[in-house]
Amino acid sequence: MTTHFSVSHSAPSIQEYCQLRIDAGLSPKSAESAAIGLPNSLFAVTVRDNQNHLLAMGRLVGDGGCFVQVCDIAVHPDHQGKGLGRRIMQELMDYVDQNLPAGAFVNLFADGTAKELYKKFGFQETAPKSVGMAKYAK
Repeated sequence: MTTHFSVSHSAPSIQEYCQLRIDAGLSPKSAESAAIGLPNSLFAVTVRDNQNHLLAMGRLVGDGGCFVQVCDIAVHPDHQGKGLGRRIMQELMDYVDQNLPAGAFVNLFADGTAKELYKKFGFQETAPKSVGMAKYAK
């Protein structure tokens, strides 16, 4: 049986977002954090099956002019290797190309081998010129 997918330019629900992050092996986020963050997305993409189950997602966050970050690229493990991550990235990069001014800085953190996917979209490692740093709020 062939599964049909639909792509939407919308954020997932809070519960779906939190669950897919866990299922995909990303760090968990609280419902409180998701409730604040999701509505503040610059652009979001979801992929669902024909029964409306969330299979993949991705977001752009930032000011929409100077700085934008690609985040929350997640594909449910049962659907990895089927091109959904690439489709999410293509939708996000189409938005970048069509809506951001020239010179906008678009960045991301690449986990594991995901950097190979991101390289296909023109992302380059920045070290040693710059090194990513992070801190979690208390």
